[in-house]
Amino acid sequence: MAEATQPDVHVQPAAEAEVTPPAPDPAILGIPAFTLGSIALGLALVGYIPAAAVGGVLPIIFAATGLGVFVSAIWAMALRQTILVGIMGIFAGFWWSYAALVLGLTHGWYAVPLTDVAHVQALFLISWAIIFFFLLVGTLRLPAIYTALLALVVLAFVLLIIGTLSPSTTATKVGGVVVLAFAVLGIYLFMHACDLALGRRGLPLGRPTIR
Repeated sequence: MAEATQPDVHVQPAAEAEVTPPAPDPAILGIPAFTLGSIALGLALVGYIPAAAVGGVLPIIFAATGLGVFVSAIWAMALRQTILVGIMGIFAGFWWSYAALVLGLTHGWYAVPLTDVAHVQALFLISWAIIFFFLLVGTLRLPAIYTALLALVVLAFVLLIIGTLSPSTTATKVGGVVVLAFAVLGIYLFMHACDLALGRRGLPLGRPTIR
């Protein structure tokens, strides 16, 4: 009796699990752009360059930071990430308006008398301080690191207002230190964004102040 032959069964290898790519995240561009401008501005405020040479930060602030944060806001708009559009759009407005302020005052575009320059600068700082304060309040449900960053931004504005309206430069230099402090938080958030973009879990950001 002939021995029965086993059917030739071709076993298919188990299909590899598909890896879902990370969700698009405009922060991967906006945060390093913001951090770059913060570093440049912080170094200028602490005295790394003379006060008369403050225009030297504008190539970074106008062409890199303002543009990068604005593109990030447009990207977030395309993804319908409304809160990120608000945050990035507000920061883009600040950086570009700061560049316009410095360029306009140093070139006399706005016909501001020299005796009124300090108050014009203070008006600029006070206006933005109010907006960033309410941005801070409006985003208290975000992770704690964002609250800390925006709180430092508001504190920097307060110190710069004091430094602008007083004859002492101490408050301005302390404000520069605060700017560098929130730049450090920006670096941490950039590392978090990179981690997420590479498919990892990201870095701890802290619990929201309000749940």
